[in-house]
Amino acid sequence: MSIETLEPRLAEVGGIPIARLLPNTGKKPIGAWCFLDHAGPAEFGEDETGMQVGRHPHTNLQTFSWMLSGEVLHKDSLGNEQVIIKNQVNVMTAGTGLTQGISHTEQSVFPDTGGSVDAARGLSMLQLWIALPTDQKIERSFHHYPELPTWTEDSVEMILTTGSYNSLSGKRYEAPTIQYSQMVGIDVYFIEDGEVILNLEPNFEYGILVTEGQIVSEGKVCAQDQLFRFSDSDVANNKSIKLVAKKGTRVVFIGGEPLNNQVLLWWNFVADNKAEIEQSISDWNNGHERFGNVDSDMKRLPAPELPQGFKGGSR
Repeated sequence: MSIETLEPRLAEVGGIPIARLLPNTGKKPIGAWCFLDHAGPAEFGEDETGMQVGRHPHTNLQTFSWMLSGEVLHKDSLGNEQVIIKNQVNVMTAGTGLTQGISHTEQSVFPDTGGSVDAARGLSMLQLWIALPTDQKIERSFHHYPELPTWTEDSVEMILTTGSYNSLSGKRYEAPTIQYSQMVGIDVYFIEDGEVILNLEPNFEYGILVTEGQIVSEGKVCAQDQLFRFSDSDVANNKSIKLVAKKGTRVVFIGGEPLNNQVLLWWNFVADNKAEIEQSISDWNNGHERFGNVDSDMKRLPAPELPQGFKGGSR
C-alpha cells in the first residue's frame, strides 16, 4: 500500500496552538473531509480564559467538533448553546447555496464559567470540516451527540464518531451522526501495547491522524500531529490496514467517498466555484442576514479578501 505522510502547518487560533493537516499544499480532501485541525494540547493557568474564537461564518460545510479533553461552549446563529465535553461530537451544518449560511462562537469553559464540575483547565480538540455535496439542497442545522458506539478490540478502545463500520469480529456499528455523503470516522485508543486491524471500504479515501504517541504501519512511522493518507486506488487491493502502537497512543481514522463537485476553501468558506466565495465574503463583511446573529459579546471576525490568483485549497 502506498502511504503519504503529511506534515502539519503550525498556527494559533483563539489563543490555542493548532496543528493543521488539511488543507495541505497540493492535496485534495479525504473524501468529503476537507479541513482538519488538532487544537492543543494546551494547559491554562487560573488567570487564563483558554480558547476564545469570536463570531465567524461558514458556508457549504459541516463543522465536526470532536473533544479529546477539556470543554468548549458552542453558540450559533440558530440559537443553539451547547457545551461539548470529552468523547462527544458537535455537528453544525451551514447549508448549501448563496441563501444559506451560519455563524457561531467557541470558547473554553471551566467549572466556574459554565463548564461541568470536572472540566479541566486545558484543551485537546479536533475541528474538522465536511464539504457538502453542492448538488443537494441542504438546510442549516445543529446536532449534539453525547453518546456514540463504543467497543474494544484486543488492546484498543474504538469510538465510531460518524458513519458505519464492520469490526474485525464481524459486528456492524452505526453512528447516529448526520451526514450527506458516505464517510466514516473512528477514534482509536491503545489501552495496552499492541496492534489493531482497521477494515477498509472500496472507493473510500483514508487518513490517519496521530493525536498522542506514534504508530507504525506498512513499515512507516507516523508521529504525533502527522497524517497518514492513502487513496481509493490503494484500498482497491487492500481490505484492511494494521497499526502497531504503545499504550496511550491515540489516533483518529477518517475516510470517505470523494465528492462529485470541486471543493474550494478560503478562510471559513467552502464552495464549488470562486464567485460564490467572493459573494460570501461580501455578504459576511456587509452584515447580510443569511448569517444571522449570535447571542454573544465576543468579537466579530472580518473575512479577508481573496488573494490575487486564488485557486482554492488554502486558508
